[in-house]
Amino acid sequence: MNEADTLDAAIIKVTELTKRYGHIVAVDNISFTVRRGEIFAFLGPNGAGKTTTIKMLTTLLTPTSGRIMLNGYDPVREQDEARRSFGIVFQDPSLDNELTAYENMVFHAVLYGMPRSVWKGRIKELLELVQLGDRSKEQVKKYSGGMKRRLEIARGLLHLPRILFLDEPTLGLDPQTRKLLWEHIRELNAKEQITVFFTTHIMEEAERVADTVAVIDHGKIIAQASPRELAERTGSESLEEAFLTLTGKEIREEEAESKNSMMSRMMRGRR
Repeated sequence: MNEADTLDAAIIKVTELTKRYGHIVAVDNISFTVRRGEIFAFLGPNGAGKTTTIKMLTTLLTPTSGRIMLNGYDPVREQDEARRSFGIVFQDPSLDNELTAYENMVFHAVLYGMPRSVWKGRIKELLELVQLGDRSKEQVKKYSGGMKRRLEIARGLLHLPRILFLDEPTLGLDPQTRKLLWEHIRELNAKEQITVFFTTHIMEEAERVADTVAVIDHGKIIAQASPRELAERTGSESLEEAFLTLTGKEIREEEAESKNSMMSRMMRGRR
């Protein structure tokens, strides 16, 4: 029996997690848990440590120190088991535009070694759920941005993961499409008991859909609570006001670009 069977409340457990690049500390001794079946928003300014944390959670980066348990598995020592536990929708598109929606789904199923008897019916069910069933035979290059996002979410859920990671899932989408996309995500969350871990810069979006919000800044978790509780703690009327109170109002692009540039140079130097 793995640790997932004994941790009924927590599907993600992060303990004293740190990631360093030389003297740069990208993630600084953070700890948090995500309950099974909840929708969890991970928020922070540019360069705060969000992307680095997600990459460690999803096996793309090895922590400098600390521990992660993902559905009872250690993403460092049990990468294959951990990867089967989650689906991920990246900020950048990752579909094959020359394939149809159905073909993209089949490719994903084969990649994960799913039996045909399982994936055949599940592909149809998921495409119908995200309202793409009648266009499943069309090449993805003919899809709108919102349709591609919906397909990526369906694909991320195909192999029956327990966690869905979404990195800025509604970036560049119009308000109507964003609303529809979140309706699909919430339906999937309720229907399949999928735990959703997402990042966004749209505070109203996080306030509306998240059960819990964690705010990271300068590599540290500085607050974690429900959107309403964060607003009450900071004397704010909205999550956006609370976020600005916690993280400040200065623009962070230059800081983020400088840090990312230094990290890239250091990593290239180690090759």
